Amino acid sequence: MENEELKRYWHTAAHVMAHAVKRLFPEARLGIGPATEEGFYYDFDMQESFSPEDLERIEKEMEKIIAEDLKLEKVEADREQALNILREQQEDYKIELVEEMADAEEITFYRQGEFIDLCRGPHMNSTGQIKAFKLLNIAGAYWRGDEKNKMLQRIYGIAFPKKKDLQEFLHRREEAKKRDHRKLGKELDLFSMHEEGPGFPFLHAKGVIVWNELVDYWRQLHRERGYEEISTPIVLNEALWHRSGHWENYRENMYFTEIDGNKYAIRPMNCPGGLLIYKSNQHSYREFPIRVAEMGLVHRHELSGVLHGLLRVRSFHIDDAHIYMLPEQIAQEVLGVISMAEEIYDTFGLKYRMELSTRPEKYMGSIEDWDRAEKALADALNKKGADYQINEGDGAFYGPKIDFHVQDCLGRSWQLGTIQLDFQMPQRFELTYVGPDGEEHRPVMLHRALFGALERFLGIIIEHFAGAFPTWLAPVQVCFIPIGENHIQYARKLSGELEALGVRSEVDDRDEKVGYKIRQAQNQKIPYMIAIGDREIESGKIALRHRKEGELGAWEFQDFKQRILEEIRSRKCEDV
Repeated sequence: MENEELKRYWHTAAHVMAHAVKRLFPEARLGIGPATEEGFYYDFDMQESFSPEDLERIEKEMEKIIAEDLKLEKVEADREQALNILREQQEDYKIELVEEMADAEEITFYRQGEFIDLCRGPHMNSTGQIKAFKLLNIAGAYWRGDEKNKMLQRIYGIAFPKKKDLQEFLHRREEAKKRDHRKLGKELDLFSMHEEGPGFPFLHAKGVIVWNELVDYWRQLHRERGYEEISTPIVLNEALWHRSGHWENYRENMYFTEIDGNKYAIRPMNCPGGLLIYKSNQHSYREFPIRVAEMGLVHRHELSGVLHGLLRVRSFHIDDAHIYMLPEQIAQEVLGVISMAEEIYDTFGLKYRMELSTRPEKYMGSIEDWDRAEKALADALNKKGADYQINEGDGAFYGPKIDFHVQDCLGRSWQLGTIQLDFQMPQRFELTYVGPDGEEHRPVMLHRALFGALERFLGIIIEHFAGAFPTWLAPVQVCFIPIGENHIQYARKLSGELEALGVRSEVDDRDEKVGYKIRQAQNQKIPYMIAIGDREIESGKIALRHRKEGELGAWEFQDFKQRILEEIRSRKCEDV
């Protein structure tokens, strides 16, 4: 099925589910029930909470409705007729939606048997077309996503035309549970979340090792490509955010504070601070392009109901960069950023696709500037021969953008990198440079991120690798396992030699059996395990084991050093 047809299929399944709920629980009040990117859901208001047993009952009732093969009929009504239908059904949430449709000439419902629901559609022709489905879980959701509103009960589900497709989906879902970064983050001692700071991640020592490796890699790439690194404050006065346009376009996502009686904002984005650094010096056209990078901490307000481990947080680091350039340099700089993104995603074995997002409803600047910017990005993509999609109306409020949607090993898509072309901030901040004519001119600006939010990227690669990081990223790269107490000293000697080379190793000197220690090392996803006993001390060789390849036999220690150092240097990525 094509994507739009699949969404119609899922939307119909959502109506079948709501129909079943109303049959079993007539007192339930309907919220909304759309198709999503990965299935469907419906929100219900009930006094009693749904139980897992209730889901089984709902599924059985859905099967009856499907077997009845009820035709889905579109019903048109004017606003008053629609309100009368909903008042008769006592569907208060739907009434609220219709009352807001003051200018609507026509309102549509869809009827199947005795069930009728306010809906724009589209749908399948009948309930009998739903062949394979599964209700997945129950969650809480505020009405219309507003935490000031009542909490409703949301039932998630999935449906496919073929049972084989459903079975494959459920298999991937079970695999995703095993890879859940929140579960692995706890098991591998990488990070934690706490009620004292909801949405604010706490990185543990091992998590910081992975973090630092990612940042070191990031810094190396930027040095090689001519970027300078800066650092700007996370708290800046309110006037700056009025000037940048964030106040009028992004205020509801910002946090505020007061210092010495003056109002300040905690930055949601890094660009205004970088713009102030640009303005602190005069610039010549000979300097361009100027590439400036910052691993900047930002804070954005997210509703508590959408927070999700490292993937949806309230504080995170953006691997920002801002490129100031001449108009004729736009294509080469955009292509340079795309090339950099390709290198990063290839390093981690991540596939990706690109989207060009155009002017949103809420935007700054003139349509002429937006047209120029959109054309410039499209020209760069076409020059590369890139395969990309248009995402109408999803640009940033200050400019169009190219987004990188990365696919992990389970086929899930994540929006990570972005390239945003901006004519507005240089105008608002009155950025200038001296041109070859000796006069002042306005530069063009690119905002870009490649990891995106580093916290989110960390969560994604935890799941992508199922916690078994490539050797260069692994918090512990080698675990020495002495067989007896008299082997501990020799194990520590070898471990020290690796540490001197920059290899992270540890000695498991606990009074436990060797098999137990190996299992523990495997569970901790440590790439290499080295057993040390009498034979190894006498021969000078090591008994080497790899977490994936298993026993590798006896190795000269010098040969192993070369192997692991090459693995780390090359940033080799195992198949996942």
